[in-house]
Amino acid sequence: MRVVIAGSSGLIGTSLVASMRAAGHEVLRLVRRKAAAPDERGWDPYAGRVDEGTFDGVDAVINLCGAGIGDKRWDDARKQVLHDSRVVPTEVLSAAVVEHGVPALINSSGAHFYGDTGSRLVDEDAPAGHTYMARLTQDWEAATSAAQAGGVRVVLMRTAVVISPSGGVFGRLKPVFQFFLGGKLGTGEQFFPWVSLDDVVSAYRFVTEHQEIRGPVNVAAPTPVTNAEFTKAAGAALNRPTPWVVPAFALKTLLGGEMAQELLLSGPGLTPGVLEAHGFPFLHPALPSALSAAVA
Repeated sequence: MRVVIAGSSGLIGTSLVASMRAAGHEVLRLVRRKAAAPDERGWDPYAGRVDEGTFDGVDAVINLCGAGIGDKRWDDARKQVLHDSRVVPTEVLSAAVVEHGVPALINSSGAHFYGDTGSRLVDEDAPAGHTYMARLTQDWEAATSAAQAGGVRVVLMRTAVVISPSGGVFGRLKPVFQFFLGGKLGTGEQFFPWVSLDDVVSAYRFVTEHQEIRGPVNVAAPTPVTNAEFTKAAGAALNRPTPWVVPAFALKTLLGGEMAQELLLSGPGLTPGVLEAHGFPFLHPALPSALSAAVA
């Protein structure tokens, strides 16, 4: 296949480019500067500009664009960045795939579509939540409406927290645990939806190659855990005790109440219904395996 990837320089994108090429696919990377390599195509989503010929003969576009949710404290300006960095590129690519006859748009999305599900597990049939992150994710997915209306196969990848050797949430937490400061957050009873980097990359390739898959896809491991269970498993993987409890009020003081509540003190009980129904082979279906790989 000939595939265009936007957001190819991030945690998932870098590994996905290598994985797609190893599987024999041709990959073109959209970059927000003048193209400087044979596999690059320049674009400016905020100006609605894409290099001429970018989508010629392309079988699928994969969109991974979006500023980091937890990188900075949420204020009105940051929320605007989070919104625009997702919605604007998606709208541009959604229109482009229709205009150029590209059959498929594989679009990044988030596990927080469902909001806080309490103790309830959810698959792709569950309704949207009502939190800030749920509303943001709904806007993100709605930005694919032009492609859906144009008959393009659109896949919405509602991705959980990615466990990887470096980068992402676990990359930030590793030093905390290594310095004997690991502990559960708040009560620890909230769900911590997760997926290994290997599996999220394989899932993107899987849905790109399996043309019968469309609509929302929960990209999460088939063994959901709570924050307390994650903390215990991370401590075991790093050979560190995890006796501490970080109280909710401390997290809200540090990060702001809304950000702490939505990202750390609550979470959806995500299950990968669509991937399991299509026989997706998880490399790390259980958390200890994913953490061991990340530590190694």
